[in-house]
Amino acid sequence: MDSSLNAARRARELRRVAEERLDVLVVGLGATGAGAALDAAARGLRVAAIDAHDLAFGTSRWSSKLIHGGLRYLAKGQVGVAHESAVERGILLRRTAPHLVRAHPYALPLTPAVSRKQAALVMSGYRLGDALRAAARTPRRLLPGPSRLDAARAHTLVPVAPAGSLRGALLSWDGRLLDDARLVVAIARTAAARGARVLTRCRALHLTGSAGAMTVAVRDELTGEEFELRARTVINATGVWAGTLDPRVRLRPSRGTHLVLRPGTLPGLIAGVHLPLPGETNRFALVLPQHDGRVYVGLTDEPVDGPVPDVPEAPEEDVTALLEVLNGVLGTRVAREAVAGAYAGLRPLLAAGGAGDDAADGRTADLSRRHAVLSEGGLVTVVGGKLTTYRRMAEDAVDRAVTCGNLRAGRSSTRRIPLVGAQPLAADGVPARLTERYGGEAAAVHELVRAHPEEVGLGITVGELLWSVRHEGALDASDLLDRRTRIGLVKEDRERALPATRDVLARIPHL
Repeated sequence: MDSSLNAARRARELRRVAEERLDVLVVGLGATGAGAALDAAARGLRVAAIDAHDLAFGTSRWSSKLIHGGLRYLAKGQVGVAHESAVERGILLRRTAPHLVRAHPYALPLTPAVSRKQAALVMSGYRLGDALRAAARTPRRLLPGPSRLDAARAHTLVPVAPAGSLRGALLSWDGRLLDDARLVVAIARTAAARGARVLTRCRALHLTGSAGAMTVAVRDELTGEEFELRARTVINATGVWAGTLDPRVRLRPSRGTHLVLRPGTLPGLIAGVHLPLPGETNRFALVLPQHDGRVYVGLTDEPVDGPVPDVPEAPEEDVTALLEVLNGVLGTRVAREAVAGAYAGLRPLLAAGGAGDDAADGRTADLSRRHAVLSEGGLVTVVGGKLTTYRRMAEDAVDRAVTCGNLRAGRSSTRRIPLVGAQPLAADGVPARLTERYGGEAAAVHELVRAHPEEVGLGITVGELLWSVRHEGALDASDLLDRRTRIGLVKEDRERALPATRDVLARIPHL
């Protein structure tokens, strides 16, 4: 089936889905919700997935862009969580998304801030992480092992490290995403190709019923029309908003803030950089260079109380704290003016004690990242976890939905299903930038780019925006600037790109 998502397809499927009785209705189209839609559709179930906003509107677009093997969890003794992360990383690297997930080097500069004892402990951890890689059967050609670098080699990879006091660096490898929102778009389009009805701008208002006969009141946020969807089971994959559909859930959200540094702020940076956090043994901030010349610096882990906003703000105290960590390690000082933008995401961590218990006091950094699947009647709620393990979270949620709804379905097959764009890359003459973003679809995108080569911002062209409108479900300027591309991470870039983006949308009559 066609994997293209667009306004015309949305309108057709919105009319149809209200007339059907679904096996599974998924609420939330972040990575886990889109993954659940794909998993259910691949099992032959009748499935629709809705979101009040857009694909990847919530936490899934605010990540560190890491697909990691769970080394931090191993250090806390959470062996199962670490192994699960390593397995899922290998699946993404080898089969499902090799066009979006690749190995990347990360260096820990051995400055006076890192004692020799701490360096030995970290290297031991890296070697344990490499053992996890082997246990997950990820070949070393895809993910090289750790090593120690001398000062000269370390300075080549991290030229902004303080040369005079640098003893060398510890080098490790892990997975990284070019763009986390693009991963969600690929998952959702793959689900659509398998028959899932993927509907953005559809808000779930409330649900009633029991297993086998659930009814969800939904509002079309584009028209204001309200209608009902009927399903045998409902999967609540709304992340930090899970409690709005399932009041039993008690979450302890944690804010992760990242800085976006202007191009040229840290010149020549090749590897990602691990920065030791003062007073911490096994926690590090991360500096990650981007293809567009920007550099991301993250990340905080601060508890959040009160109502959950649609788009979290990055407070100035987080910006200051991250700059202090950065400037405490690097040989060059990064001024506040070098911060072009900042973004924050909220982790949907299950409070200590799980559903029904009050959130525990204490640091969110100490809460487990293991996901949980909760169910009552025909409602299945999946919370916790992390981007790396979205596929396993989705599989577990659909397994529970099959049981709760007494659905006839086989086992999950998503570990063997390549996402849209993962097909072999045969694209002679196609710019590498397009291949990195679109994988096997790069040649088709290139045709549009050649016809519409005008640049909108950060090297992104009108042709790419048209592709996102026609095939990736983008409905408005925010979809294009904030999720299909990441131009919107920096306010001034967004403002410059907005007129051209609106002009693109004006060319599409049905929008």
